[in-house]
Amino acid sequence: MTRRIISEKEWDKIRKFKEEYYEQTFDRLEDKELIKTYFDTYPERMPYQVGEVVAIAQKYSEIGIEPFPFCEAGWDNKMFVRADLMPHHIRITDIKVERLQDISDEDCIKEGIEWDHKAQRFYVRYDRKTHSRMWFASTPRETYSALIDSISGKGTWKSNPWVFTYKFELEN
Repeated sequence: MTRRIISEKEWDKIRKFKEEYYEQTFDRLEDKELIKTYFDTYPERMPYQVGEVVAIAQKYSEIGIEPFPFCEAGWDNKMFVRADLMPHHIRITDIKVERLQDISDEDCIKEGIEWDHKAQRFYVRYDRKTHSRMWFASTPRETYSALIDSISGKGTWKSNPWVFTYKFELEN
């Protein structure tokens, strides 16, 4: 499971959609209903679709691809890798829209929050090679709030943005 924040650019499109096409009807709709209607109307604007297979990006240096001209940028940066060279792919099985803070403790665990029985604290593993841990809090939600702020910028949790919640299964 993972969450992706609905960008301000996408929100501008949603607001324009409301103003141009459905102003009177949508005035009474809550944001969640508006977002659902927008993406039901324009499914091609969803970042991903149910059933779509997506590559898990990894740096070439992590998966043993030797550097050569087309892959220099991807050697140390997974932003510049080719999907067809990635060893792992996922299939999107469900998508929903919710507020970030609607996440449950169970979903925090699915997002990678772990419990350390010895220390009696939740943590996030952030370095697979050294197995270093970031210690945060005594609850999964508190730990996840620190994680999302470190990924998406300080104050993200507090601002409680709308997010896409993706459920997926490993494809290969």
